[in-house]
Amino acid sequence: MFAPFDLGSIPLTKYLFFTGKGGVGKTSVACAVAVTLADQGKRILLISTDPASNLQDVFGTELDGHGVPIQGVDGLVVANLDPEEAAREYRESVVAPYRGKLPDSAIASMEEQLSGSCTLEIAAFDQFTTFLTDDAINREYDHIIFDTAPTGHTLRMLQLPSAWSSFISESTHGASCLGQLAGLEGKQQMYRHAVDALGDAAATTLVLVSRPDAAPLKEADRSSAELRDLGIRNQILIINAVLENPTDAVSGKLHAKQQAALRDMPRQLAAIRTYAIPLVPYTILGLDAVRAFLSGTRPEQPAAVKHPERTRTLDDLVAHLHATGKKVIFTMGKGGVGKTTIAAAIALGLARKGAKVHLTSTDPASDLQAIMKNPANITLSRIDEKEELARYRKEVLDTAMQVMSKDDIAYIEEDLRSPCTQEIAVFRAFAEIVEKADEEIVIIDTAPTGHTLLLLDATQSHHKEVQRTKGIIPPSVRNLLPRLRDPRQTDVVIVTLPEATPVFEAERLQADLRRAGIPTQWWVVNQCFSLLETDSPILRHRAAAEAGWINKVNALSANHAATIPWVHDNPVTRLLDTL
Repeated sequence: MFAPFDLGSIPLTKYLFFTGKGGVGKTSVACAVAVTLADQGKRILLISTDPASNLQDVFGTELDGHGVPIQGVDGLVVANLDPEEAAREYRESVVAPYRGKLPDSAIASMEEQLSGSCTLEIAAFDQFTTFLTDDAINREYDHIIFDTAPTGHTLRMLQLPSAWSSFISESTHGASCLGQLAGLEGKQQMYRHAVDALGDAAATTLVLVSRPDAAPLKEADRSSAELRDLGIRNQILIINAVLENPTDAVSGKLHAKQQAALRDMPRQLAAIRTYAIPLVPYTILGLDAVRAFLSGTRPEQPAAVKHPERTRTLDDLVAHLHATGKKVIFTMGKGGVGKTTIAAAIALGLARKGAKVHLTSTDPASDLQAIMKNPANITLSRIDEKEELARYRKEVLDTAMQVMSKDDIAYIEEDLRSPCTQEIAVFRAFAEIVEKADEEIVIIDTAPTGHTLLLLDATQSHHKEVQRTKGIIPPSVRNLLPRLRDPRQTDVVIVTLPEATPVFEAERLQADLRRAGIPTQWWVVNQCFSLLETDSPILRHRAAAEAGWINKVNALSANHAATIPWVHDNPVTRLLDTL
């Protein structure tokens, strides 16, 4: 369907930015490109700003933020920037001038507003801007490769004229995702230079990486559109992990599912130059694996599948939720891990036990209705993210326009594009449903991060000192926050996949929730090939690699990890077979 990814047939610019949804393989692709170019005699600098980066494991070398030559690859230098540490330093640089001048509660609120993903991205951009703008570095290398590119939201923030105005320094309360710009004063020219370089098609190529699945393709389309609107139009798309030659029933179903996702990929994304990398049976660790990755090397013999030390079943999870009488159940996790499916399966399992259940999701309720076929004891509702966000934006802007200038309104409009804003808008809709459903078990697909919950809590607790721009928190949200923190009423189920990046991201999610005072116990490891019988050499090798990640989840959950097999057809119906 697509041409194979061959560096020899692709015009390469000075800067190559790799971006994509977590777990699609962008680090693997970036490393393989860097090594291949270095083997061709090029001088290459590879930089990662990904919080979940495993570059040190890939190259078997201790890395730092300045650059380390890789033994065995002449001409390759790798820098692993630590965005978490950069964010901590950046946060302190913003907050420090106000210590002793503002109440402790206001300082705590500022710190929380600077604890989200947007601050992490700004701090990372602050770090790698040097590599884009330093003349000496640019003369030293033929290509500079970035593993993880800034989002359109971050770049728009940096381009806002009001972002450099006194609005930031004077508004100590800030806004949830833009107050962090207060630490960028004095760097306007450097950032403009960096943003200009990103938009220069002769200098920069944006490499979108996806897997042949609906969720990552949708995310790639959204990122592509956002960055294209900002003038970053030199884009290519790499579809990673394409299964080419199915050899048994299981691999045949996987192949059919991938091909259907590729046929249905968004129209604008399909118009981009697209290349494919075949599914490989091994983890990309070590130079041998990195060099083999783009060649599509296959194993000759199937691997022996190792099974995890201990796992629970979906039935165990449902039995626990029923026995403990939980009233509010969240399924949480990154997009594409299957949390909607798990939420639906939990709802059906509890309904079978006689519980009255209300299931709400940001997925269209009509689809769930068709899948679940009007089950007894379950009611469904649909939350339209776009409608909720539009309603919330209008409320905030109507309030802001009464007191703010035109430039400052532009600033607030960009704030309203942030991930935190969408979480807050959708969370308010969820809270309204929970408020009306005291007589039912409410199962909620998708929930806010710990950072967003702490933002809402800061607004509620310190409203006399923290006059936030996002309007008044409704009673339903105020009531739900304490309920979320009450383990007698609420359970949070974290959903992940048996792979490195999804597990690392889920681990950070767990820590984020605990920081917000929300305990987590149960995890679900979804789409496990190790629970299937397959003769496919590739799938058996992948199944063999799953045991280590499932064991890690077992440790993180104190052996409360339910494993779910990979399925091709109706996932809810198939999951019911396990109950």
